[in-house]
Amino acid sequence: MAEHLASIFGTEKDRVNCPFYFKIGACRHGDRCSRLHTKPSISPTIVLSNMYQRPDMITPGVDPQGQPLDPKKIQSHFEVSS
Repeated sequence: MAEHLASIFGTEKDRVNCPFYFKIGACRHGDRCSRLHTKPSISPTIVLSNMYQRPDMITPGVDPQGQPLDPKKIQSHFEVSS
């Protein structure tokens, strides 16, 4: 019995624990979810603050020379940098 419960933990077959919360740490149903949201004690996720800096960080929508930035240019900068 314990092996069966361990094999379905965090899957769609698990009727007690929320598989969405188990996989990504958030649930699309929020507080209305009928399943348990078990918070992990440890996580393999690393947060790297300020890893990407937008070209308009100091003055939103404007480059350092004072020229307006096109939102498509900002998106392109992000996609090339990541």
